[in-house]
Amino acid sequence: MAEAHKDKILVMGPSWVGDMVLAQSLFKTLKQQNPDCEIEVAAPAWTLPLLDRMPEVSAGIALPFKHGELALKERIRFGRSLKERHYTQSIMLTNSLKSAILPAATGIKQRTGFLGEMRYGLLNDIRPLDKTKLPRTVDRFVALGMTKHTASTSPIPNPSLVANRDNAVACLQKLGISQPQTPILGLCPGAEYGEAKRWPIEYYAEVARAAHARGWAVWLFGSEKDVPFTAQINRLSNMICLDLGGRTKLGDAIDLMSLCDAVVSNDSGLMHVAAALDKKLVAIYGSSDPHHTPPMTSKAVIEYLGLECSPCFQRKCPLGHLNCLKQILPQVVISELLSSTPSGQ
Repeated sequence: MAEAHKDKILVMGPSWVGDMVLAQSLFKTLKQQNPDCEIEVAAPAWTLPLLDRMPEVSAGIALPFKHGELALKERIRFGRSLKERHYTQSIMLTNSLKSAILPAATGIKQRTGFLGEMRYGLLNDIRPLDKTKLPRTVDRFVALGMTKHTASTSPIPNPSLVANRDNAVACLQKLGISQPQTPILGLCPGAEYGEAKRWPIEYYAEVARAAHARGWAVWLFGSEKDVPFTAQINRLSNMICLDLGGRTKLGDAIDLMSLCDAVVSNDSGLMHVAAALDKKLVAIYGSSDPHHTPPMTSKAVIEYLGLECSPCFQRKCPLGHLNCLKQILPQVVISELLSSTPSGQ
């Protein structure tokens, strides 16, 4: 008897780390519906370490295009090079016109997505986007994995990254550091989007000092762009922290964060990583909306004031005061963090 044809799905993934973490809920949903399906994800190279830690994904495909460039001929050529993979469906998690070119060039018969930038013809399975019924990013991702006339009745599965503990230990060895025997607090003071999502560094330093006084080790996480923030927090907290800012790649940061007992983070990609690692998490929101992109874990405490001017979704505070963040005081976060987490003393 001939083997049944296996569904093979190409997902055009998002560029943001946080959105890629949320996309795992879609991958889990696809596997729940069809355990034998194969899922491959095409996305910018920097997101591939996330995909490596998602068991649902068979392969990650690094897209060679620069951010924002059309590169029409290159996209068509790259799409044609994937024809031999014999995909049965593509799912578009991005809304741009250019991102829909590749699946069409690949010749995938079912090309699913929201209309986005007028993608008639490039998509042939266009889904309606009702933002009131699908208020969260994760809701929209998962909806694209359902059949056209079927609404999801099951709870959306939370992302759950599988960290590489051996790599975490190896990273510490490279840094010349032994794994602490005390609880570890991870602080994530960066936010790629802009300063209107960054809690003041003085507040982070106060949290670091309070945790250290309780016997915690404190680790600072961040990309190369976050080095000024992590370095200043360390200085303000009398150099008590392990400053990992700019010293780890994304995959290493994920694995090291898996060793933490708790995390305090701005609304950022690393916040969603911490949630997907099932960490006790204090998530701080300023200009963004926790109802749109909440951390997907029951262990998160969200600090959000919901001021009259919030959420504005701006990179910089248009009113110049940044009250949405400055009025979330360090003692509130310290209380949430230390109230139910064991002390190292």
